[in-house]
Amino acid sequence: MTAARFHMMAKPTSYRCNLKCEYCFYLEKEAMLDEVSGCGSTGSQQPDVMPEHVLKRYIRDYIASQDSDQIDFSWQGGEPTLAGIDFYRNVVKYQRQYANGKTITNSFQTNAVAINKQWAQFFADNQFLIGVSIDGTPDIHDKYRISVNGKPTFERVKRAIEYLIEYQVEFNVLTVINDQNWDKGAQTYQFLKSLGARHLQFIPIVEVEGSAQGSSHHYATAKDAPLTYFSVPSHGYGQFMTEVFDEWLKEDVGTIYVRMFDSVLATWLGYPASVCVQSKNCGQAMVIEANGDVYSCDHYVYPANRLGNVAELSLTKMATSKQQQRFGQAKSAKLTEQCQSCEVHGLCYGGCPKHRIVQQDGQKHKHNYLCPSYQKIFRHTAPAMHLMSQAIRQGGTAADALPMIAHARGQHAFS
Repeated sequence: MTAARFHMMAKPTSYRCNLKCEYCFYLEKEAMLDEVSGCGSTGSQQPDVMPEHVLKRYIRDYIASQDSDQIDFSWQGGEPTLAGIDFYRNVVKYQRQYANGKTITNSFQTNAVAINKQWAQFFADNQFLIGVSIDGTPDIHDKYRISVNGKPTFERVKRAIEYLIEYQVEFNVLTVINDQNWDKGAQTYQFLKSLGARHLQFIPIVEVEGSAQGSSHHYATAKDAPLTYFSVPSHGYGQFMTEVFDEWLKEDVGTIYVRMFDSVLATWLGYPASVCVQSKNCGQAMVIEANGDVYSCDHYVYPANRLGNVAELSLTKMATSKQQQRFGQAKSAKLTEQCQSCEVHGLCYGGCPKHRIVQQDGQKHKHNYLCPSYQKIFRHTAPAMHLMSQAIRQGGTAADALPMIAHARGQHAFS
């Protein structure tokens, strides 16, 4: 089978977690995943931890499937630390065994509450990139990110970040934008900086009430389904990100990296977006569960989106299957007229299909709930992105454009 370009997110502990975040969309997966895996041709229930034979098969197949010289393994959850350090020692062992001259990297998204000096030493020794989930200041973070016994977690996360810094582990932070922090963009950004974060990612939470799994086992929201109370307002993500952008411009261009801004700048320079939300099509980021089942996307772990099991089919075959191609192409094919005619259409292509929940009169397809936010973000950042992309094309850096940006904004300079 010819190698292809796609990315896998592995969930070695599936939905299992040591926190009980109120807004976690993966908590609902327990009954569904066990039911589906039990009915599949493998007959394999979801184990507590990915079995060694599944891990070995996955690592070997994923390395062989890629046509690039560098391959990134992504470990998420649930909570991936629940697999234990010995599991990841096996990960590194099998990666070295099957590397075949390729460079292997590992990224690891965690709630960080279990990270101690032993974990930090392991991450440092094996050059793992750690993503730490933290929602901002203690009061905001502890609103939803609580332990299974209901206790706050901020101080444990802060201590974990201190360990990562002490052991010189490269890390970034992932912040969920919800009903509590959407109007605190500047404050949240400055606070994350104060903790030592230099790479930041901000993800909006948009979830509907009740089960979204229809009788066909597809993801399907009910008509006029209400949003959960913790969802970000439709304009709120835009307000948050534009506040962050203005703070970033003041003194941090070139020293602090915000994933969305990096992706937007890439599109201004003619490169593909690095964030799937902004990509023309989906389908290049699949997920493998603890029992080896593969699904189209982390946000579409539903029976209809199961592509197969790594014990039965190669990852390449699943990634290039007609089912996965249809899934990926649906993003750009199923758009409202408003979306198709929008002047910033090329910067988001309708956004994540999971967020297309707004029914418009006379339209076959639903519109993206976050459309007001995306329009605000792309229009607000456009003048600065234009000048930064010009500076880069002329052989400079994005920071070289700051004096021109300040002048265009009617300011003396960014200090």
